[in-house]
Amino acid sequence: MNKLLKQILFWTPRVAGILFILFLSLFALDIFEMELGFWGTILGLFMHLIPSILLAVTLALAWRWEWVGALAFLGWAVWYMIAAQGFHWSVYVLIAGIPALIGFLFLAGWIWRRQIRQDTLKLA
Repeated sequence: MNKLLKQILFWTPRVAGILFILFLSLFALDIFEMELGFWGTILGLFMHLIPSILLAVTLALAWRWEWVGALAFLGWAVWYMIAAQGFHWSVYVLIAGIPALIGFLFLAGWIWRRQIRQDTLKLA
């Protein structure tokens, strides 16, 4: 396995996970349109950010243990496909497809973990 592929398999799922969490967090901003008052807005914002918080904790764990990221992101994709029905197909591609891809990248990183970690962590 060449050096570039090792770096791609190490960094891509992590960076993509961060970007997906930020994208998912954008949907919490609609709480400000509801005019709920200070405490209502804080509570609503927290409730809207629970999935992002859980995925961020998962990503922090997956940084060290790739199998956690593979399981969590693939689990998110399956859960979303089952729980959210009746949307346009593009919603499923964004909210379930991207985490599925991230999960498969973490899975590949976990499978080739020793080969990837030997060179990638020496660079840091």
